[in-house]
Amino acid sequence: MSWVASACVGFVRSCIVLVVSMLVPAVWAAGVAVAIWWRSPWTWIVPFVWAALGTLLLIRPVAGMVRSLLARWTGTVIPGGYRELGTVTRLSTGFWWNGHSYEKTRRDAEKDLRLRVRWTDPANWRDLRCLAILAVTAGLSAAVPPAGIVAAVLGFAQSMPVLGVAGLVVAVASSPYAWRPFEPIAVRFLRPTPSMALANRVDELTAQRADATVAQAAEIRRIERDLHDGAQARLVSLGLSLATAEKLMETDPRAAKALLKDARVGAATSLSELRELVRGINPPVLNERGLVDAVRALAMDTPLETTVSAGGQLRLDPPIESALYFGIAELLTNAVKHAQADHAEIAISHDGNGIVVLIEDDGRGDARVEDAGGLAGLRRRLAAFDGTLELTSPDGGPTRARITVPCESL
Repeated sequence: MSWVASACVGFVRSCIVLVVSMLVPAVWAAGVAVAIWWRSPWTWIVPFVWAALGTLLLIRPVAGMVRSLLARWTGTVIPGGYRELGTVTRLSTGFWWNGHSYEKTRRDAEKDLRLRVRWTDPANWRDLRCLAILAVTAGLSAAVPPAGIVAAVLGFAQSMPVLGVAGLVVAVASSPYAWRPFEPIAVRFLRPTPSMALANRVDELTAQRADATVAQAAEIRRIERDLHDGAQARLVSLGLSLATAEKLMETDPRAAKALLKDARVGAATSLSELRELVRGINPPVLNERGLVDAVRALAMDTPLETTVSAGGQLRLDPPIESALYFGIAELLTNAVKHAQADHAEIAISHDGNGIVVLIEDDGRGDARVEDAGGLAGLRRRLAAFDGTLELTSPDGGPTRARITVPCESL
């Protein structure tokens, strides 16, 4: 019974491999057939043009089918290795930057990016080569069981029992094995090449640099706006008050004293605002006591009941500590503002390869990483250090976030 089941499963898989492997050759066969049917010395090129376009449209979906079949049948996962689309960012000028060109609208920027990445991706040629090789190797091998069944049907129908029995034997004997060349050939020719992996890495770093540039410009504008609207305005008012008090000192000392009192209050307020601004850029406790103590101080300032655990005093490079600190602050803010959580747990450790931060809250969950949201910005900030953010937030909670950054502890 096991042999019969194996033969049946193998026969079905052989038929599927045959169909998938012959999709692209079938397009070209149809083009040749149409060219022969037209019998025109000038229009023969049109079917081949249509066949070429059909091939370009088919290669990626068919390659995806090959990966899906292998993952389902054998558990072998072949990475796609395709270029990522990247992000589209709106600049202060109003234009949208997609990593290659500036466009007036987000839709135009995404469309241009999609076309550039899709038609210039070297993975297209890899997929085409793999499908061509599959057609003349795994496709022909997978054609043996169906061909045996066809021979058996014809033999018994034409009163040729020898041909019928031989075809049936060939079909049953070859079914468990005919589809198996499909796996090694697909793994060998469909996986990303080192040059493709390197090109993808270059594209990723280029996109990260663009994101870092945009984020830096936005941060500079925020600092400038805070200084202009806050401390600078108060200092200007303070200067005017002192000038007025100086004039009133001889004629109206009481009014001058009141102005000096107001100036002192304004100076204290300006100093407090400057301290808050500096803390937003780089908290002093982060420089003085490191990431763990800075996170503990942050936890004390949040309305959540927050517990912080750490595997010793970890000291990292200042840029990494800053990225992790503000990442934790962003997640705690979301837990308070959106998830309406009451309790949060933060665990910081070093696993030998890098820093790992686990944040969990008991809020209502359903957190999403949106393109223009704070979590997307956090992911881009971490990507500059090859860091990752993994978020699990089912509806109803809890929300779990895992931040990893490859680095060494100083």
